[in-house]
Amino acid sequence: MPSLDRQDNVFVLDLGDGENRFHPDWLTAVSAALDEVEKAEGPRALVTAATGKFYSNGLDLDWLFAHADQHQDYVVSVHELFARMLSLPVITVAALQGHTFAAGAMLSLAHDFRVMRADRGYWCLPEADINIPFSPGMAALIQSRLAPQTAHEAMVTARRYGGADAAAVGIVDRAVGEDAVRSTAIKIAQAQVNKAGDTLGTIKARMYAPVLTTLRDTTNPLG
Repeated sequence: MPSLDRQDNVFVLDLGDGENRFHPDWLTAVSAALDEVEKAEGPRALVTAATGKFYSNGLDLDWLFAHADQHQDYVVSVHELFARMLSLPVITVAALQGHTFAAGAMLSLAHDFRVMRADRGYWCLPEADINIPFSPGMAALIQSRLAPQTAHEAMVTARRYGGADAAAVGIVDRAVGEDAVRSTAIKIAQAQVNKAGDTLGTIKARMYAPVLTTLRDTTNPLG
């Protein structure tokens, strides 16, 4: 399960050491951690990271297929995580030490910055290959955070981007060695801790207002 630590003014949220799929209990734990970050006072920033082979493999499809009657509510909760991260009133950095797929890749895009391991691991939106269309909120998020040609390629071809390729097209900001992923993310976050607060939150909310409106549509989240 996710765990929250603090290094000086930087909160580090470790998403776990498995596939870190979005099980409802996992979503609840992440939300509680974000509550703590948001309620803290003074300079602060947030790094999300993970331990092991995966940053996150996205939706918990096994749980979803076993609870098909809760499909819409589940998608609403995932959308809310994306919306919250996108508008969080602190600078956020995703440290992608392993595979970052599907909704896990979307979660990374909801951060302000991304650092990825250069030599191993892939960032991928596999929806075209696994026959799961992007929800309107997911599509809006991806297209708001990537250049049009990159978003198009990533969404329609399900290309797997290694760290260097992801950096070259702007999916991630830095591609570094395995041992430097988390430390580089913390360094980026530490440099921005004084930005935390209501002004930053307002800037993000206005910058991404259309995306946030779509993500927070609880009436027709699936389109």
